[in-house]
Amino acid sequence: MSYKRYWVALAIVIIGSFAVLGGVGRKMISEAPPIPDVYNTDGQLLFTGSSITDGQGVWQSIGGQEIGTVWGHGAYVAPDWSADWLHRESEILLNTWAVRAGAVNFEALGPDQQAIFKARLIREMRTNTYDAGRNRVTLSADRAAAFQQLRAYYTDVFATGRSAYAIPSGALTNAAKQHQLAAFFWWTSWACSTDRPGSGTTYTNNWPHEPLIGNEPTSGAVLWSVLSFVGLLAGIGGLVWWYASQEKELVHGPYPEKDPFLALKPTPSQRATLKYFYVVVILWGVQILMGVLTAHYGVEGLSFFGFPLAKYLPYAVTRTWHLQIAIFWIATSWLATGLYVGPAVSGHEPRYQRLGVNALFGALILVVGGSLAGEWMGIQQRLGNMWFWFGSQGYEYVDLGRFWQILLFIGLVLWLVLMVAALKPALVRKSEDRSLLILFLISSIAIPLFYSAGLMYGQRSHLVTAEYWRWWVVHLWVEGFFEVFATVVIGFLFTRLKLIEIRTATKAALFSTSIFLSGGIIGTFHHLYFAGATPAVIGLGAIFSAFEVVPLTLIGYEAWENIRLAQPTKKSPWIANYKWPIYFFVAVAFWNLVGAGLFGFLINPPISLYYVQGLNLTPVHGHTALFGVYGMLGLGLTLFCLRALMPGRKWNETPLKLSFWSLNFGLIFMVIFSMLPVGLLQAWASIEHGTWYARSSEFMQSGSMQTLRWIRVPGDILFAIGAALFAWFVLGLLTGHSYSKEVQGGTDASLHDSEDRTLALAGR
Repeated sequence: MSYKRYWVALAIVIIGSFAVLGGVGRKMISEAPPIPDVYNTDGQLLFTGSSITDGQGVWQSIGGQEIGTVWGHGAYVAPDWSADWLHRESEILLNTWAVRAGAVNFEALGPDQQAIFKARLIREMRTNTYDAGRNRVTLSADRAAAFQQLRAYYTDVFATGRSAYAIPSGALTNAAKQHQLAAFFWWTSWACSTDRPGSGTTYTNNWPHEPLIGNEPTSGAVLWSVLSFVGLLAGIGGLVWWYASQEKELVHGPYPEKDPFLALKPTPSQRATLKYFYVVVILWGVQILMGVLTAHYGVEGLSFFGFPLAKYLPYAVTRTWHLQIAIFWIATSWLATGLYVGPAVSGHEPRYQRLGVNALFGALILVVGGSLAGEWMGIQQRLGNMWFWFGSQGYEYVDLGRFWQILLFIGLVLWLVLMVAALKPALVRKSEDRSLLILFLISSIAIPLFYSAGLMYGQRSHLVTAEYWRWWVVHLWVEGFFEVFATVVIGFLFTRLKLIEIRTATKAALFSTSIFLSGGIIGTFHHLYFAGATPAVIGLGAIFSAFEVVPLTLIGYEAWENIRLAQPTKKSPWIANYKWPIYFFVAVAFWNLVGAGLFGFLINPPISLYYVQGLNLTPVHGHTALFGVYGMLGLGLTLFCLRALMPGRKWNETPLKLSFWSLNFGLIFMVIFSMLPVGLLQAWASIEHGTWYARSSEFMQSGSMQTLRWIRVPGDILFAIGAALFAWFVLGLLTGHSYSKEVQGGTDASLHDSEDRTLALAGR
């Protein structure tokens, strides 16, 4: 069967989309907010552009996006420093002018005088005094005085700490660095409040919402949001129309009477992958623990039920580890699956393949352990000027130091070499599954390729440059090509079980990849609406991120197809062995619709994200999409490979059943009854009063918000129970307690000593 039209469509999507992403991205970076020297009207230098860049480094070194947010990107306990500085500076100016007018403060003025001073504030804050020829911004005497007041305030915040912000005492004590940090915060606020030359909007497209200076949504944000709704409906209608027009292909012939994997003896390299899956479970457990601590810091700030934990493990560290370990364990499960699938699809075990798999495992342990230790030392200010290389870069999801980042990239390249070596014999054969193999190879190449985007910025790169490339890693690597890779892997596993036809799996993989990437690549821009981007980013991000939701509307069909595949028949009772791995794939489909689709589209339109960027609706999407989709997929792949590596003996599935439902209902509970209400209340506060208020300790530490945080506890406990049961089951594959006394029919003699064989596998 020819798949030419599918390949042509995929090529057009990839080439066209990256042309747009690269071209618009280049313009965005070239027109980023300048980093000027700053003077007052008397010609006195307040700080240089180099001080701003140095201050960005100081911010990164103490946790960066893991301790508050800048331009709405980062953690959710401390304020957004850009919005916070902007509001505080505005209030200082209004009160200064009111006192000169003879009033106690601005609030004591009459409505007419307040209106006059507000108009003056808008003119003062939004007028761009940047001189490109001299790379200089000139501030009025009042704004220069406001800077000095705020510098003292933020010095105190980071020197003495703030429980409400989860910032411990002594987070930053160096006077020079405190001054540089203040300069950086001022610059991020200046970009939010100053009109871009030739435009009536700020460098951040009028974000954050700040009524005092007239920061309101742009007309483009409103228009493109409406058009994205229309585009979503049109896309759904077109996809359903196309899908209904296709002739449905049925699986020919009955399913095999015996498990096809029984006839496949695991190769040495496949056996060597087993330890990866046990590391997945260990890392997942540590990640959950860090999540518990991180969530609790939102309540107590610096303690864990009275114990002063922040002295040893501050919030910035626990959140860094929580996110970084999530990437590690999910990626490990997918990469290990690839190493298992390679020899399975080609029937070839390359020379030294097991050595390569073991070497890669050692590199994984080194990178994970080294990067986590470095992040702790860097945030604790124990690495000096080497924080960028060995500590924490301070950027969400790519926090690990550059040295560890490079080692991880080298490890991914080694993984690709192992994949190519295993797949090469199958690729040269002109077999029916060749197209699926080629797509598998392309997605494998994309994994190290798109991770390398995280190496495209340096220690002193402009914040806009770093954000642009960071989202290549987060969106295109984690959410994009890894998903393509997983789709193809699942297709291969089902075809090897002879549950679906190769041509069906190939068409489905090519079609879904084309549809997903048609919105997903350019949809990267929806993360960059307000990150110093040009207005074109809003239009492209709005439309194409809406298209990302389109294929998810048919996800229910995929779920039911998987459920049907998991149902045993009289002639093929062995299919029941794969019930729970397949049910985890069903959960992936569910959370794809809910987490990536519904909760993603809740925040993705520009008019929505304008008000909720940096608020708790973002982690609602993050938890349900990152764990619900990618985490569940990683667990499903782990179970599938463990089942294939140890075929024949019946599992005691009770722990898996309880784990599956505990994980899913725990996630539902924590999101619906806690995180979502917190996010919605914050959205109301942001719309009503401004972004600064939605992130303020006054609002976030109110009684109702604290109650909603505590309501999350039952869901967290249920989720943790599910994780513990999953770990107990996987451990039981080593000890034997996860096996049923009943043995499946149709097995060979080797299965009677499967416990000993399992122990032998785990040791290699």
